[in-house]
Amino acid sequence: MWFEHLVFWALSLVAIGGALGVVLVRDLFRAALLLAMAFVAVGGLFVMMNAEFLAVVQILIYVGAIAVLFIFAVMLTRDVQQGNAPNRLQIPAAVIAALVLAAMIATAVSTDWTTLAGAGLEAKAQLAQTQAVGIPDAADLTTAGLTPAEVESVSSGGLADLLIGNFVLPFEAVSLLLLGAAIGGLALARGRGR
Repeated sequence: MWFEHLVFWALSLVAIGGALGVVLVRDLFRAALLLAMAFVAVGGLFVMMNAEFLAVVQILIYVGAIAVLFIFAVMLTRDVQQGNAPNRLQIPAAVIAALVLAAMIATAVSTDWTTLAGAGLEAKAQLAQTQAVGIPDAADLTTAGLTPAEVESVSSGGLADLLIGNFVLPFEAVSLLLLGAAIGGLALARGRGR
């Protein structure tokens, strides 16, 4: 039990440190790397919550696509070390960010996280499908509190099975598109240096 707490706090500190680094570091390239680090830590938190599919999606999409895209955009930008100049929108942006943080904290504190008793079939089905890479078996769904009728409707399919089954070709086509964009970005950056 203490090991899980240690891992949770380590991942939380890495995620918070990476997020703070993104907004405080003036070097855009390092900020993009810190963003990728924060995304990986959030993926680790998803693994700790037994939401393996969300963890895989977090790593593949946010780290593998978004953060890499940011890094290529930074590589193609001139004067990266200078960063953004201070402007008059810093104080309103800080106030809005503080208000959003306060709303998130108030929501997290006021939510009852311990029970699914009041949740309907749709909420239970979403919970069951986001916590597994494949379709959960009937015993796990029954343990989660679903009735036999709800187990039958939830067991019919999941998002992971659709991505790996019927929609595997578009899923892989997107990865080839991102690879082509990465190679194109490298070719453009290399061409400017000559």
